Amino acid sequence: MKENETPTVVFILLLFLNIRLLNGASPPGKPVIVKCRSPEKETFTCWWKPGSNGGLPTNYTLTYYKEGENIIYECPDYTTGGPNSCFFSRKYTTIWTIYVMRVNATNKMGNTASDVRFVDVTYIVEPNAPQNVTLEIKKSQDREAYLWIKWLAPTLVDTRSGWLILQYEIRLKPEKATEWETHYAGHQTNFKILNLSPGQKYFVQVRCKPDHGFWSQWSQEKSIKIPGDANMNVTVWIFVAVLSVVICLVIFWRVALNGYRVMTCIFPPIPGPKIKGLDTRLLEK
Repeated sequence: MKENETPTVVFILLLFLNIRLLNGASPPGKPVIVKCRSPEKETFTCWWKPGSNGGLPTNYTLTYYKEGENIIYECPDYTTGGPNSCFFSRKYTTIWTIYVMRVNATNKMGNTASDVRFVDVTYIVEPNAPQNVTLEIKKSQDREAYLWIKWLAPTLVDTRSGWLILQYEIRLKPEKATEWETHYAGHQTNFKILNLSPGQKYFVQVRCKPDHGFWSQWSQEKSIKIPGDANMNVTVWIFVAVLSVVICLVIFWRVALNGYRVMTCIFPPIPGPKIKGLDTRLLEK
């Protein structure tokens, strides 16, 4: 009886394999967890890239456990972070704890799991860009103009309590330049830039990062035009005025000289009397 069952089982398996090959269906490809990010060290999101779906509808689930525990959990929120993501709200986020997670892809032909990803929320902080960047032209005590830049920390970040300490970086460039000039601003939310070209338009951006984590995206570009140098304008006008006076004096001198020559030609000087034997000095007496 068993000898008759074996060919039957083999036949069924071969038939099943042929059906799979004919339909072109297969188990899903291996998904990859591409990134995990926390904007404020209180919540975080992980995203994955699906593999091939095997020609069939495929379902993805993210499962995880916390290091040192044996309980396996499923992703609490598949929608907030967008497609192919898992969002962990404050309720499910614990710092200084390592999450061990993987993504499972399943269809009618089988299932495939991603490689394991280890996540510590403290080290995946990537804040949003700084906001309300403001540019202002000010003058120092010696009347030199400088650029005053100020901004606010991202809205979601709690910096007042010291829960997250941010450092900032500024970059700027002239309107027609291709390369940015970068300045490190430390933990302050304002910065002064000197020695900018008068009359030039500049673009400015700011970004931030925590002590442990990654730089944010650059803020939206802001622009400002540096006014012309007033001292230089005064000097130019003084030079023009002096030059004009000199030119006028030269012209007057030339006109006066030419006028004297014309009068000499029209009214030549009358020569004194010349009589032989007459001493003009006697006439003067």
